[in-house]
Amino acid sequence: MQWRDEAIILAGRRFGESGLILDVLTATKGRRSGLIYGGASRKKRPQFEPGNTIDLAWTGRLEEQLGRFEVAEVSTSRASRHLDDANALAAITTVTSILRGAVDEGDDAGSALFSPTTLILDTLDNWPVWPALYARWELGLLSALGFGLDLDRCALSGANDGLTHVSPNTGRAVKGSEAEDYVDRLFPLPGFLIDSSAPSLSDDVANALDLTGYFLERRLFAAVHKPLPESRQRLITKILATS
Repeated sequence: MQWRDEAIILAGRRFGESGLILDVLTATKGRRSGLIYGGASRKKRPQFEPGNTIDLAWTGRLEEQLGRFEVAEVSTSRASRHLDDANALAAITTVTSILRGAVDEGDDAGSALFSPTTLILDTLDNWPVWPALYARWELGLLSALGFGLDLDRCALSGANDGLTHVSPNTGRAVKGSEAEDYVDRLFPLPGFLIDSSAPSLSDDVANALDLTGYFLERRLFAAVHKPLPESRQRLITKILATS
């Protein structure tokens, strides 16, 4: 069996003396792994850094077995581009770590994340923009993997305007005016999460990351019995310190 695809590198680990098992998120096949002979050599290893996009071919006897990757080329090299940007490198580490922990290998549903992940990785040289996009990426990740929040209308009144908060219990949006008695127990809902034209000030981004982080940990990663990657908290600390 064989197939070709575009893929974002999530991680790599040595196999034998010079082999490299590469973990990737593909455009159409979800998350996959494959062996690259000689991939851990001093000459080849730098091109296989997490966050890079490559064109590859997979061959193997069965889809569920570890096959072999042949890499045609690195189409986008991101790790080397951001060597002097600690925030961008932290974002690459966090994005790839979250995908490795949250997306099952061989699950084609993971391919829905390829385009939005490419977008956030390609925006890391634009500091004022990418932290808000990253929060929206986390929100989209929850939705793509079946843990999406219901932010379309108020859970109490059914209204679809003036939504200001999210319930930590249900993940549904509410209007603060409809929940005055317990609004302090709800998450603020930043407007830019439901309207891309809304402003995303530093407080809005902080509130958005609190919201998505809660549901990533309590829903998505709890469902797969894994902790949220520590790299995420390090990234959030950097974002808040720089904002």
